[in-house]
Amino acid sequence: METENKNKDPDYLTVIAKLINVIIILLIIIVILVVINFCGIGNAKNNERVISETKAPVMEQKAEGLAAWSAPDTTEISTEQNSELIRYGRELVANTAYYLGPKGKIFHSGNGMNCQNCHLDAGSKPYGNNYGSVASTYPKFRERSGTIETIYKRVNDCFERSLNGKALDSLSREMQAIVSYIRWLGKDVPRGIKPLGAGIVEIPYLDRAADPGKGRIVYDLKCARCHQGNGGGTLNGNGLTYKYPPLWGDNSYNIGAGLYRISRFASYVRNNMPQGASFENQQLSDEEAWDVAAFVNSQPRPARDLSKDWPKLSGKPVDHPFGPYVDEFSEEQHKYGPFQPIAAARKK
Repeated sequence: METENKNKDPDYLTVIAKLINVIIILLIIIVILVVINFCGIGNAKNNERVISETKAPVMEQKAEGLAAWSAPDTTEISTEQNSELIRYGRELVANTAYYLGPKGKIFHSGNGMNCQNCHLDAGSKPYGNNYGSVASTYPKFRERSGTIETIYKRVNDCFERSLNGKALDSLSREMQAIVSYIRWLGKDVPRGIKPLGAGIVEIPYLDRAADPGKGRIVYDLKCARCHQGNGGGTLNGNGLTYKYPPLWGDNSYNIGAGLYRISRFASYVRNNMPQGASFENQQLSDEEAWDVAAFVNSQPRPARDLSKDWPKLSGKPVDHPFGPYVDEFSEEQHKYGPFQPIAAARKK
């Protein structure tokens, strides 16, 4: 028996030693993975980590059984610690050109339009291109710039594109006020959520190209009385701001603005135009919305250097009207459609 035990002891010790070696190797692998995850190896990995930490996952709520987003009552502003700044931000959104326009009281810039000419009711109207989900979803990665964008960057995009003006200093009182107001509007929206009624509700693609000729008829019947036959808009009595903004020409948004994509313009007017229309009381059909969008965006407007937009071509929207593209469809089809074949080819 003694001889037999002596023969088994070395085998037993060998097995234990092998197990210890395996455990050590596993621990080393775990340590390496932890280091890669938290520290990153190379710029590419580190950038991926930053994006995952900073980009808020956006989850569309389903319509069934859920109420649409509605803005907080403005009387609640007085309860906020920075109430004065929030009120000033709302005033700047409603009367942007009075303070920051071509004849602005603070500085001269832009085309004379107000933020609320596109973001209705000072960015508070449900389905009216509102700010309801801005605070909950920014900072986030945007394909247009290929970077993670803050609310400050997004606001300045509007100043440079939709208002065709200059960017604000992010430390200025005016920028701080606008951002404070936007954050106040979205204060009840959970992080990462885009609620029903926030922003713009997209409408379905047509099975044909949008027709600027048909759109001209829609415009003359339902839009010209406010925006004028020449698209020049209607000024307020002060001569500084627009009651009804110019839809084309030197004083309108430039070719880099979001509304220059006809899917954005069509979706916007479908639920908000002409005056008095709403999501619950639509006055245009889908076809009319697409056609009038095609007409308006076929008219002349200010240019902009777009060479740095969409650094990754595969992220460019199907209705972006300027090449190059990752597909073989023409600029004409990318501008007016039909968009279904382009979208189907992208999926493949």
